Amino acid sequence: VQLQASGGGLVQAGDSLRLSCAASERTYSNFLMGWFRQAPGKEREFVAAFRWRGDNTDYAASVKGRFTISRDNAKNTVYLQMNSLKPDDAGVYFCAFSPRRIILSAMRNEGSYDYWGQGTLVTVSS
Repeated sequence: VQLQASGGGLVQAGDSLRLSCAASERTYSNFLMGWFRQAPGKEREFVAAFRWRGDNTDYAASVKGRFTISRDNAKNTVYLQMNSLKPDDAGVYFCAFSPRRIILSAMRNEGSYDYWGQGTLVTVSS
């Protein structure tokens, strides 16, 4: 499975962006799709995830209420709608996918994901 992330750009604080992650092939019914980000000089961190089985979502505390993860089944695409962006939200955003059954508590773990996109850069000016 290849993942293509897009939608990043330069915005001002308070603006919105929608990131997309398109999978190259049909995903499985038990898939897990996640978004992670990495700011310069920092480790990559979990942002949001969607698990098809049970229709579960999970968000990092720092983005909860501002970001929304969703999917378009017909397009094999997962989106990350980011509202009220802050300078701390800046970084390279990576999408990731797992065809395995992942328990809820492991949705935030990088090790739960088998495939990663190339990343898309989000810059937020204050």
